[in-house]
Amino acid sequence: MHRMQRVLHRERLPQQRDQEGTGKPAVSAPAAGRNALKRTSLALTGLLAPLLAMGQEQKRQPPPDFTSGYQLPSPTTPVPKEALFAWFDVGVLLLALVLAAYIVLSRRSRAWLLVLTAFSAAYFGFYRLGCVCSVGSVQNVVLAFAEPSYRLGLSVAAFFLLPLLFALFYGRVFCSGVCPLGAIQELVLVKPLRIPDWIAGPLGLVPFLYLGLAVLYASSGAGFVVCRYDPFIALYRLGSSPLMAWLTGMFLAASLFIGRPYCRFLCPYGALLRVASWLASKPARIAPAACISCHLCAKECPYGAILPPSAEGDRAPLHQLRRTLARRLAVAAPLVVCLTVLGWFAGPAMARVHPKVTLARELALSLDRPEAPKTLAVEAHRRLGRSDEEVFREAAAIQRSFRFGGAAFGAWAGVVVAAYTVSLALRRRRREYVAEPGTCFACARCFASCPVLPNGDRS
Repeated sequence: MHRMQRVLHRERLPQQRDQEGTGKPAVSAPAAGRNALKRTSLALTGLLAPLLAMGQEQKRQPPPDFTSGYQLPSPTTPVPKEALFAWFDVGVLLLALVLAAYIVLSRRSRAWLLVLTAFSAAYFGFYRLGCVCSVGSVQNVVLAFAEPSYRLGLSVAAFFLLPLLFALFYGRVFCSGVCPLGAIQELVLVKPLRIPDWIAGPLGLVPFLYLGLAVLYASSGAGFVVCRYDPFIALYRLGSSPLMAWLTGMFLAASLFIGRPYCRFLCPYGALLRVASWLASKPARIAPAACISCHLCAKECPYGAILPPSAEGDRAPLHQLRRTLARRLAVAAPLVVCLTVLGWFAGPAMARVHPKVTLARELALSLDRPEAPKTLAVEAHRRLGRSDEEVFREAAAIQRSFRFGGAAFGAWAGVVVAAYTVSLALRRRRREYVAEPGTCFACARCFASCPVLPNGDRS
């Protein structure tokens, strides 16, 4: 991983030297970083721009198949330009990602990032009503793989892939000022409180578990739980059910004092971005030159994402590390097995979220208690004229399939917990304060607190 700090020197900076044999001043490290950022952004734009001309959106509901030879008449009025609007959103997303990467990595400006954050909340949130968003697009992608009849729109695929591609290069710049869910939390944070690592660490596993649950429900046709329980959709759409209104109020109240609680402890797309950011080639760096270990940046970060330099003797001997890893892996294996078995037995209970299973339960209740008022789903079933036995057979088949899905989810949960326990035993050597790419939201708060200037001097 090529980072700027590896080519900087404490005593003499590259911009102070001349190019050998030319007599011309060498290109400064910030300028080289800006040029690399521009080249990479242009390359991404060039690769993805052709999609803007070829995207086609699927119809919300396909026309029925007529057996009598009837042909649908040609429309006499212009159809809405849904595809044009959808790809305009993709263009805005791409531009916002490029701006976020430029502001964070080159300008290093908290003020400009707040402007972009406010724009993202206004456009992707209040204007576009939070849909389509990259967070919910995970479910569309999963459903496209699980259901052959479902066609994934290219614009939805772009919303899913673009932030991940940028994360592979620059870290979580999508979270910094582009995501509408993170934007509203960033704007309302007034007095951040630090959460201890022994609490924040285990809570950081919840997004991975929520991701597995979202994959299970989307692939089985049970619905998009991430969108259904989006805590900020009631705010952006200025109306929702009482339950979601309470959920929105709770998250907004927590966001006043806890930095991005949804992003850190619940967002399933954030789990994917976290993994992609671990591979980032040019993540955000705190000090523009050599770090002086003043600890100011760690005090400023509300997310606990800044790691201090390694202490002398902090790294355990290799033989001790091997024994520790062996013990934790020995515990992890039965944990995965136990959670897999537990998921198998919990499958039918998890299947209750599926609409067909819910209909079967309501239908059985109406048969046991004919005097009870009928739900809308039961009344619609009666009007369609379908047999009750068919509904019960479908519900039973779904419950059986959820046993396998529940077992897979249990195994996934075991792997997540095991990976976390193993990661606690690993110690990486750090020479200076660094922002951990997976948990850093690139909010640019630490830039202003750093006293080191780009030329190596202190402010």
